[in-house]
Amino acid sequence: MREISLSKAVNEAVAEEMRRDDTVFVIGEDVAEAGTPFKVLSGLVEEFGTDRVVDTPISEPGFVGIAVGAAMTGMRPIVDLMFGDFLYLVMDQLCNQAAKAHYMSGGKLNVPMVLRTNLGATRRSAAQHSQSLHGLVAHIPGLKIALPSSAYEAKGLMKTAIRDNNPVVIFEDKLMYQDKAEVPEEDYLIPLGVANIKREGDDVTVIATSSMVQVAEKAADILAKEGVSVELIDPRTIVPLDEDTILNSVRKTSRAIVIDEGHQNFGTTAEIASRINEKAFYHLDAPVTRMGAMDVPVPFSPVLEDLTVPTPERVADSARRLVSGEPIHAP
Repeated sequence: MREISLSKAVNEAVAEEMRRDDTVFVIGEDVAEAGTPFKVLSGLVEEFGTDRVVDTPISEPGFVGIAVGAAMTGMRPIVDLMFGDFLYLVMDQLCNQAAKAHYMSGGKLNVPMVLRTNLGATRRSAAQHSQSLHGLVAHIPGLKIALPSSAYEAKGLMKTAIRDNNPVVIFEDKLMYQDKAEVPEEDYLIPLGVANIKREGDDVTVIATSSMVQVAEKAADILAKEGVSVELIDPRTIVPLDEDTILNSVRKTSRAIVIDEGHQNFGTTAEIASRINEKAFYHLDAPVTRMGAMDVPVPFSPVLEDLTVPTPERVADSARRLVSGEPIHAP
């Protein structure tokens, strides 16, 4: 098993699917010669040409609209949205058109489109380029939302998303592009809606998304030295959400912490915690704890920015308090 970066894994997934299916193409800003600002798609234009790797003007509503139309008429576009923060610019095309076309046509139309973008703070990119907005689009029926936590998930989820007949939004963490993981050379898919139990434990269940999986793993290592056993679950996708895996774990440990880099108010942590409360309440020995980003615009100051998102130490402290029965104060 070779180790490759998350960036390389995404590049491989896109290239393999473009070779397999002539209807797959890439569209977005700086996707061709530049290979995106993060160089994730470098080399694709040399193999597939500018007819299938299409650079666009700086008009997110325009090229997402083109992709929606192409998907409705037989193509499988992969839309590259340079920053997840730009979702605000394409809400009509994504949420009013792509998400609703199948419903409004009585099932006659499909929109097999992938919108790949990113999330995450602590890159010193300030308030307009550091947001984690996956909870925003997860609210919209008709969209599927994937959050890869490693190169392995990134490749498997991307290939599955490209083959899906529904619009799928994939959020990659900006800081993880050079992180390496074991990835098979042979073809593989990761089904949407199937969580991964990253670590088995008995004392507390930690449900973490995207880069927060790594944060939770470090917290679990800290706690293991203190005799606290963490069961760590990576949902992989929040729409659809693998409730069974999460609920079965919580019923076993009787305690749960949900960690996500999106803002805490009305976000992903709230939805998952609510489902646990509704469906596993009588198995809980303590209230479900939520840990998300502070409800403030992401600061440019490194010192302040680092305070806005969960850290391994804060996660370990919350788990420690949860297991011992001490009160936990929200960040």
